[in-house]
Amino acid sequence: MHKTFLTLLLALFAHQGFAQDIAAPPFTLADADDEQITLPRNHDGVDIYFFWASWCPYCKALMPHLQSLRTEYGDDVTIFALNIRDEEMPEMFMLEHDYDFILLPEADGVMELYGVQAVPALFVVDGRGKIRFNLYDMIFDDSSEFKALSHGKKADQRAPRWSAEIRQSIDQILREPKG
Repeated sequence: MHKTFLTLLLALFAHQGFAQDIAAPPFTLADADDEQITLPRNHDGVDIYFFWASWCPYCKALMPHLQSLRTEYGDDVTIFALNIRDEEMPEMFMLEHDYDFILLPEADGVMELYGVQAVPALFVVDGRGKIRFNLYDMIFDDSSEFKALSHGKKADQRAPRWSAEIRQSIDQILREPKG
């Protein structure tokens, strides 16, 4: 019952503005080296949970921006790449593009916990395990000019804007007093 309620709550917030300080649902997944990772975790940095698939043009457009965030913030930001609904080999994709993310290659079981219906989905989680940013808040644009664009063009336009909002969320978290 609790899991279903939380899923419904997350889905509601995903489309109506995600409230600050909602606890990130806990989960454990194996990474690409088959090591178990339990999230959220308690630490001084910022974690990004990025639900993606190698076939998704929006994911592909956003990933270089995420890598630049990882490079810029170093150990203060960890990106967990939760691969879902993908028949390709996500490990090869990550290696080919030299992304410095922690790959969780079989994350389909976590989708429901976070109300994820489609990719990309992204959550910025602070060191206390609270969701501070949800990409679904920004994903929808109903303008007729935007609707006329191909998915690739839409992705190219959206990725820089999404990245700027993610950066703003990270900066806000990192400026907050620790403790």
